[in-house]
Amino acid sequence: MYSKILKDFKQMYMAYIPLMIILSSCLGSVAAMYILMQERSSLQVIELSVCVIVCMVFNASILAQMKPKFILNLLIASLFINSLLTIINLPY
Repeated sequence: MYSKILKDFKQMYMAYIPLMIILSSCLGSVAAMYILMQERSSLQVIELSVCVIVCMVFNASILAQMKPKFILNLLIASLFINSLLTIINLPY
């Protein structure tokens, strides 16, 4: 399944770039919102730093025109990490 997604991604690379940036940035901003809604602690600062770093590394890799496989792997990592941070910080 991954190889099929990678092949499609390489063929439609220029079309996927804006969609990937929007998806990663929106999910990152949702994760940041939920992190900031929690109590103030040093764990919150670490979580927020991880969220921002992951999104910025992904966006920088697109701007640096790295290989499509590397960008796809960073997208998957960004989506996974930000989804995990969102789930962890959902208000109870």
